Amino acid sequence: MPKWAKMALYLLIAAILTRLIPFSSLFRNLNTMIHEFGHAVVALATSGQVSGIDLNANHSGVTYVTTYSTWSSILVSLAGYTSASLFAVLLFYGYYKRQQKQGLIIMTAVALIMLIMYVHQGFGLIWLIGFIALNAVMYFAAWEPLCNFYYLLLCFLTLEESIFSSLYLAWLSVTSPRSAGDAALLAQTTFVPAIGWSILFVAFSLLCASWALRLFAKSRESRSAGRHSNSGSRRAKKIRV
Repeated sequence: MPKWAKMALYLLIAAILTRLIPFSSLFRNLNTMIHEFGHAVVALATSGQVSGIDLNANHSGVTYVTTYSTWSSILVSLAGYTSASLFAVLLFYGYYKRQQKQGLIIMTAVALIMLIMYVHQGFGLIWLIGFIALNAVMYFAAWEPLCNFYYLLLCFLTLEESIFSSLYLAWLSVTSPRSAGDAALLAQTTFVPAIGWSILFVAFSLLCASWALRLFAKSRESRSAGRHSNSGSRRAKKIRV
């Protein structure tokens, strides 16, 4: 089977399975949080200002920024979708390195920064408090399989949302270009139409998905090899006895 077909199959199965998990829709806001956080970080890095962030129950979000140059505006608009896609890779890298707790710390730190500095009302406020609390519970939970399941759930949900949100943006760019969010803003400041930027976001999200799934496959192989090695060691000990 071609690599692209395997990736598509992986994503399709993950999308189906994650939607069977109760309340999984709430965790999809992690992608929104990272998306809006990316806008905020780049705005501040390019001498802009961030007055607030909204996180909505329908997985949409808004970052209220003020920029002072065309290049700053372009970079801020690019940051949302690219940050979300790269963050999905980072989460899978953490799983590959068996650093799930460090991954939880990073996610919780971002949520705390958002809560303290930018999100002070509405659904986003409640969601961030709940997300931080749940992460703390999972961090100190003694049952490792539960922690691994929770971390992998966040990994796959973030990966799925990074792809599906960019695909939805591409659809909006065709059907209603002015409503195409970041792509529409980029179209206003460049000579490239919204659909062009949307295709770029889709391509980047798929590239990141390829990296992420490779890391996942490698992590499964290393864990499987470790189990076989431990099993062989136990059999060897029995023989010595």
